[in-house]
Amino acid sequence: MLTTVAHGRHRVFDESVRTLQVTLNDNPLLPPVLQLGKTSYLRISWDEMSHEYHRYIYRIQHCNRDWEPTEGLFESDYLQGTNDLPVEDYETSFNTSQNYTHYSVTFPNKDANVLLSGNYKLLVFNEDDMDDGPSIEVCFQVVEDEMPVSMQVSSNTDIDFNARHQQVALSLNYGTCRVTDPYNQIHAVVTQNRRPSHTVAGTRPDINKANGLEWKHCDELIFPAGNEYHKFEILDVNLSGMNVDRMRWFEPFYHAILWEDKVPHSYLTEKDHNGIFYPRTDDQEANDTQSEYVIVHFSLQSPRLSKKVYVNGEWSNGEFAEDCQMHYNEEYRLYEASILMKQGYYDYQYITDDGATADTMGDFWQTENEYQAFIYYKESGSRYDRIVGYTRVNTRF
Repeated sequence: MLTTVAHGRHRVFDESVRTLQVTLNDNPLLPPVLQLGKTSYLRISWDEMSHEYHRYIYRIQHCNRDWEPTEGLFESDYLQGTNDLPVEDYETSFNTSQNYTHYSVTFPNKDANVLLSGNYKLLVFNEDDMDDGPSIEVCFQVVEDEMPVSMQVSSNTDIDFNARHQQVALSLNYGTCRVTDPYNQIHAVVTQNRRPSHTVAGTRPDINKANGLEWKHCDELIFPAGNEYHKFEILDVNLSGMNVDRMRWFEPFYHAILWEDKVPHSYLTEKDHNGIFYPRTDDQEANDTQSEYVIVHFSLQSPRLSKKVYVNGEWSNGEFAEDCQMHYNEEYRLYEASILMKQGYYDYQYITDDGATADTMGDFWQTENEYQAFIYYKESGSRYDRIVGYTRVNTRF
């Protein structure tokens, strides 16, 4: 039985900000996980929907395993360099129907780097509205390779076989870390497709060995299998791309009407990327500033459900984003949503307000999913939670 916990996710608080993207080493397929002491970087970018310049500054904050600010650490303990740095990389859109300014930050950089592993937030503030709190909150993790951890995912679960679920098993070696109280010092977090509602934390291992721990038959690590994501692509606003029925122009926006989706009764064999998105145009030049903003029209043929229904993907910055809620059309017996999105490639799925896809996408054991496992360790007397083990697997059955 899947139990969920709060998990770090990116958030946008400013309604004028859209298309927040966080990529590792410029690869949109990779999660935002840095290796402590190794060369890698995050690129954080977003659009502010005007040509008016805004002076943004960003702040790095170390967090505990529950994504709350770490108490007892000084900034100099976890940060090398300076905090509250200005965002200096920005460029206005060119020849687009909607004006916007594209901002970006690369971290670490010559002015700031991290010194400790753990959970981190990068907070972006509009300097004119500092008292209103951050405009953007980005969550990322920094890991150490101190405790080797392996993960296996099976469709032969403790509740069914080749049916609707997948079960995760973990094996952990303490490595060089001194562990005297494993049940209190070690904290495992497992997440499916980077979704907050499909994140499990603090599951007690069922095997305690002299040199490590194992999670072999833990009911909390049984996940609904889901189904492959739907996807669409808009490379040219004058042509219908993948899964786009037709393109239209109604001033002041381009409109993309997607083909109607249906609740599948079987596994979707299409390859997806588990919710990622990638803004781009057909010529792959100046994607950041020459991509158009398009109102995308989604529709899901379904009887009315007792739950709310949302369109969801990494691009939504939250599984239950208000502008991604669908509304039921009684005449045509389908759910509809219209969302302003930047031109490019998108994965998406339909979920209900409990985070499930059972009523909208189905659950099928064959589904390819990404699983990540983070091992947190807080040694006796330590002031912060380290991440000493990390692994990531994609299922293939």
